[in-house]
Amino acid sequence: MQVNPINFDACHELLTATEQIEWIALVDSNSKAHTPIMAEMLSSCFFDFHTIPADPQLLALTLGHAAGMANLRRQARSYVDGSLDKGQLGIFGDSPIIKELRNSLAKVARNSATVLIHGESGSGKELAAQAIHDSSQRYHAPFVTVNCGAIPTELVQSELFGHERGAFTGAHQRRTGHLERANGGTILLDEIGELSLEHQVSLLRVLEERAVTRVGGSESIALDVRVIAATHVDLAAAVEAKSFREDLYYRLNVLRLDIPPLRERGDDIIELANLFLERFQRLHKTPPRAFSPQSLGAMRRHQWPGNVRELRNRIERAVVMNNRIIITPEDLGLEIRNPLWRNVETLKEARAQGERAVILRTLANCSHNISAASRQLGISRVTLYRTMRRLGVRS
Repeated sequence: MQVNPINFDACHELLTATEQIEWIALVDSNSKAHTPIMAEMLSSCFFDFHTIPADPQLLALTLGHAAGMANLRRQARSYVDGSLDKGQLGIFGDSPIIKELRNSLAKVARNSATVLIHGESGSGKELAAQAIHDSSQRYHAPFVTVNCGAIPTELVQSELFGHERGAFTGAHQRRTGHLERANGGTILLDEIGELSLEHQVSLLRVLEERAVTRVGGSESIALDVRVIAATHVDLAAAVEAKSFREDLYYRLNVLRLDIPPLRERGDDIIELANLFLERFQRLHKTPPRAFSPQSLGAMRRHQWPGNVRELRNRIERAVVMNNRIIITPEDLGLEIRNPLWRNVETLKEARAQGERAVILRTLANCSHNISAASRQLGISRVTLYRTMRRLGVRS
């Protein structure tokens, strides 16, 4: 991007569009970079500047410092405003319900109290737990995930608490349990409602004593572990039905988070669909694609019983199995209904998806070089950046 008095306003708008980016200026020694208007831009919009020809080693050092500063600013802002950046921890969406969830995650991450996450299968419970860990003071320590429903009943205690050599037939050596492996960090006990009452008693004892004893051992090992439990089961109802211990329920339900199902997240569905589309295009090295207006309508109407996991799987299958540029509802395995209403509803969407498909194809043809792509499209770099932001296209 070349800055001059003519395009100053447009460049200033681009440079200040987001606080997540630190800019480095390369200044021509013969230019009028030290005029008042250019000096103002250098001082207000750039992290640093280098005179051309720039020293590669010094430039690399400056870029490293700028990246570190951008990361620190993101972290500081999340602590000040009580929220996490959109996408910073993989939690995308602009719906009110998901913004509220990000705010709650930021608050929960600041302490070490036990967390209970409730949500339907595939809604993102593990992702929320990972976000809590990654934005907490324990981020540098282990994050251990245990699917309680996938462990055979006879192995639950050995898996969670570990065992000593000779503790039972086949125990040929000492084994460290998941809780001990998570020491200093965070453990996610997924599908906690699947534990038997017997194993719930053992877990409750560990949580109360903050110590674990391996099966077949006598040594009590102190634990410093943050416990996050997750379930799709209504544990309060399970307590009433006597299938889940009330004392364990209250021990776990200190801080509660409810993950919204995908069908309640509005246009987050389309944002997530486009993110998955870009991800799988890169993963499977396929040409750029776009969703048809009919696909957008079908995705909005679908109830998504499998939530985000179902959306991801349907899009990956469409990317792999479909050779066309436009992805249809049939490619996604979704039903088409109300064709007349659908066409009226999505005229604006059709234009946006057409623009998106052209930009993605042009970027791919130009090896994602913004300058080359803008020339090929016949628009300025600033216009291309602005359009990409509007359409959710990443460079």
